[in-house]
Amino acid sequence: MSASITPNTKDEFMQASIDEARLGRSEGGIPIGSVLVRNGQIVARGHNKRVQEDNAIKHGEMDALMNAGRQRTYRDTVLYTTLMPCFMCAGTIVQFKIPKVVVGESRTFGESKQFLESHGVEVVILDLDECVEMMKEFIDAEPELWNEDIMEL
Repeated sequence: MSASITPNTKDEFMQASIDEARLGRSEGGIPIGSVLVRNGQIVARGHNKRVQEDNAIKHGEMDALMNAGRQRTYRDTVLYTTLMPCFMCAGTIVQFKIPKVVVGESRTFGESKQFLESHGVEVVILDLDECVEMMKEFIDAEPELWNEDIMEL
């Protein structure tokens, strides 16, 4: 876990999430990336693969958790993600008892913060311009795909 996380700064774990998001976009998908961290080490990484794998639940957070495989516990992990999780991903975070989520940005999509916090999850929002711009560029280029992803069609 990072010793200190402050708004408007990114560490190696958020950078890894951003790298995952950019990889997903380069594959024709939605630029949302995530990493699961334990004791200062990346356990797993993932990115949104809804388009690439034609899979409705392959959000960035879900992909990272699937890539982590079976874990005895998640209570000692931190989940980093470039965008505030949706309710599906937030529900999984609560179910797995992940105690902390570090979010690159929540301006584009921020609906689950209160839900996560109401279940005892610490939510740290970095509010990184890089994450906001990445989503803005994507939404400007593919508004219909974004609306499909957030079920707003």
